[in-house]
Amino acid sequence: MTHVVTENCINCKHTDCVEVCPVDCFHEGPNFLVIDPESCIDCTLCVDECPVGAIYAEDDVPAGQEPFLAINAELATQWPVLAVKKPALPEANKWDGIPDKLKLLIRSATGE
Repeated sequence: MTHVVTENCINCKHTDCVEVCPVDCFHEGPNFLVIDPESCIDCTLCVDECPVGAIYAEDDVPAGQEPFLAINAELATQWPVLAVKKPALPEANKWDGIPDKLKLLIRSATGE
């Protein structure tokens, strides 16, 4: 089983989760993080570290968030690994809990 970063991470991108990951399975895009399902060992350490509650076990992904299973798998192959904690995006607190952020996801690693 793997874990999945879901919609609430978009425009927040806290990286507390990255710091505790023993296998460096997080990948960083411009305004979102993803977990590589091939690398994740299901240790669950990242779940409690996410300050916005955006990480779920694949079997527990909330209704409506299922597309993030494929999004994580796809973007993990395109984005660079992130293994160290970085500051969250400047307005992260403003975006916490805002629904329907998928349309704001920037897929290009360059931010385009």
